[in-house]
Amino acid sequence: MIESYFVPDQEVQFEEEIKQSRFISFVFPVTSEPEFNHRLAEIRQQWPNASHYCYAARWAAPDNDVSIKSSDDGEPAGSAGRPMLALLSGSDLGEVGAVVVRYYGGTKLGVGGLVRAYTSGVRHCLTLVAKRQKQLRYPAQVVCGYHELMDMEYLLNKFDALLTARYFEQEVRVEFEVSIKQWPALLTAVQAQFQGRLQLMALSVRLN
Repeated sequence: MIESYFVPDQEVQFEEEIKQSRFISFVFPVTSEPEFNHRLAEIRQQWPNASHYCYAARWAAPDNDVSIKSSDDGEPAGSAGRPMLALLSGSDLGEVGAVVVRYYGGTKLGVGGLVRAYTSGVRHCLTLVAKRQKQLRYPAQVVCGYHELMDMEYLLNKFDALLTARYFEQEVRVEFEVSIKQWPALLTAVQAQFQGRLQLMALSVRLN
């Protein structure tokens, strides 16, 4: 299971002319399908009256083949969207989208020529885009006494857990996110620190 992966840190744009057709390529970070659709709509508005707006996207981890989509947008089947998606897959980036805007220049490129044209700009963008590493964390919680909260938060910080919420009731319920890699060590540390009084509960089966 992937515990971390790289994602684009910014949007990159590249433009080229191929046999009188103008191709404007975009590669950008995206974390959901609605977010991708919104960026695609913006590009359509920014570059109106183009012949085609072909795209590919994966808004999850690089090994996730469910949260993906692609489109040839009227070009011959398999000449744009799928080759673009193959490039994104080969980049090992997660949470990444690509759109290529084409203004037709009057010269037909053929399927092979279209594949080369639509992947050229995306490939160039992928060489330029800045990347950052995303660490996957999964939700869990613990209930502790008020006097134990400071020590509990110290351990969460020590094991790179991200505190997401505190609920102050009769006791304090602390919600946090932690990586699979750190989960066993955090369990052991909490057991030792509080002599078994506190129990961590994973809110995701991935930690069990």
